[in-house]
Amino acid sequence: MQYGFGDIVTLLGSLGLFLYGMKVMSDALMEVAGDKMRNILASMTSNRLFAVFTGFLITSVIQSSSATTLMVVSFANAALLTLTESIGVIMGANIGTTVTAWLITLLGFKVSMGAIALPLVGLGFVMTFGKNKKAKQWGRFIIGFAILFIGLQFLKDAVPDIGNNPDALAFLSKYTQLGFGSILIFLLIGTLLTVIIQSSSATMALTLVMCYEGWIPFDMAAAMVLGENIGTTITANLAALVANFQAKRAARAHLIFNVLGVIWLLILFVPFLNGINWFVTRDGGLSPFAEATAIPVALSVFHTTFNIANTFLLIWFVPIIANIVKRFVPERIDPEKEIDQPMYLTKNALKYPQTGIAALLKESTRLFEKSAFKAIAHGVHVHREDIRSGKKVKVIVDSKKAIEVDLDQLYYLKIKSIYNEIVEYATVLQSKFELNKDLIAAIRNILIANRHIVSVVKAMKPIHRNLSIYMDSNNYYIKKEYNALRKIIVKVMRIVTNIKDAEDPSIFLSKLDKLRDKADKSDVIMNGSINQLIRKNHITNEMATSLMNDSDAVINIVKDLIAVVELLYITKDSILEESKLPEQLEFEEGILSEVDENTTT
Repeated sequence: MQYGFGDIVTLLGSLGLFLYGMKVMSDALMEVAGDKMRNILASMTSNRLFAVFTGFLITSVIQSSSATTLMVVSFANAALLTLTESIGVIMGANIGTTVTAWLITLLGFKVSMGAIALPLVGLGFVMTFGKNKKAKQWGRFIIGFAILFIGLQFLKDAVPDIGNNPDALAFLSKYTQLGFGSILIFLLIGTLLTVIIQSSSATMALTLVMCYEGWIPFDMAAAMVLGENIGTTITANLAALVANFQAKRAARAHLIFNVLGVIWLLILFVPFLNGINWFVTRDGGLSPFAEATAIPVALSVFHTTFNIANTFLLIWFVPIIANIVKRFVPERIDPEKEIDQPMYLTKNALKYPQTGIAALLKESTRLFEKSAFKAIAHGVHVHREDIRSGKKVKVIVDSKKAIEVDLDQLYYLKIKSIYNEIVEYATVLQSKFELNKDLIAAIRNILIANRHIVSVVKAMKPIHRNLSIYMDSNNYYIKKEYNALRKIIVKVMRIVTNIKDAEDPSIFLSKLDKLRDKADKSDVIMNGSINQLIRKNHITNEMATSLMNDSDAVINIVKDLIAVVELLYITKDSILEESKLPEQLEFEEGILSEVDENTTT
């Protein structure tokens, strides 16, 4: 057989055209339906069956199992999917990828697409000039769809007919007549081809063409399909190399699931193929063992049946697979970075809007629970361990030991830098994607929560200074008033420590409402207590001035803290209208455009 360098290059070019068409088609579909698919992925995985259906739906729509598994890895990395949910979606993606094989089989081998492929390119090209963005993307999809089948036609032409090449047939027979050894050889070939090409659909197309032209028999083609199922897992595992342990677990689960499927089918390989043969010939169809042109349909049936059977067999063992993965990939807590460096605001998280928003939320929560918590606790001269403990609030505030803390240094070195990074990250996220109103609202709420955090920390400075003077004062009355202010703040921060680990944070809403009301009633001017203290000469005018200012500041601090808790933990859609100040309203209206102002705060 004369098959030289030029023929090999032509074959590679045909495969490249097929891959390019698939990429254009998949990218266009991602643009049209990507946001909806990602939202579905983040919300429709509450149980195993839902997760499988979600994986099937997304892969069927975007025509790429690799894109689905990469999404799964990214979502697992951002803790948007649990390991069990990730495994379910991956199972569904394996079923969804069989849709591509059926498209190739039915339209590439049963129907001649050559006559309409170029007109489709023309139609798609015209649509790309439209003003409607979705119409443009549909135009790109049509172009990609047509190029895919043009590439497939070139691929069929590039693979010579085995009947006219007896030398090649004699060569291949050495490897197709080794019994079970032949099956393992072609399984390995399928795996390696998929790893190299990085597309199981492209390898499937190549396998179908080779079958159609008579190069390999049905059983060897089926072995290649099994190898492709293993090779396709490499994409997710490569992506997980730079991700956290959760993403690595999801990628390893993909590998284990596919390998387990291949193992049980190898045991039942011959009876399984006989079953496929019976199915396609039961109504007078041609046997794939006897006729090469019958192999593409039989192979697609095999591909679909295997993935469905594998999913419904192993779906009941998801917890066991999860435990195996956890043994291979133990939980690893990343070393804590300096608090003035972001931990979650990474480039990888900017891959999708949902993972970017998750990163913003985690970074904001971390800022609140670390540096801001320290500033607030030490600002009222209380240790964080005491707030987290079961000690009564009265016992905690009765401590006369002052805690020295440089709130200015803490703010500028530990809080402001992270706040600036959060605002900048939110701006990049908004500019990178065309976000819907719900996602914009989510980003806005996170930024508002950060604004409240900064406001609280700044307000703590005069309170900390006055507490240093009055909490150990010989004046019983001023000490009592300041301890009352400390109690309110400690109670709110104690709720923060409880709410972050609660399964249902909303159960704390009534307590927060009571604390908000109590803060309003603690205003020393409104409740008349300041007049009583001055009239009876219990405190000096200087003490009175400080107490009035700090009482008002504490009321605003409590409202800000409650707003932070609701936005970061309870995730209410509406901002607390009653806790907004006029300047906060003005800020929130333009919160996403006032980057320069925020970064210089």
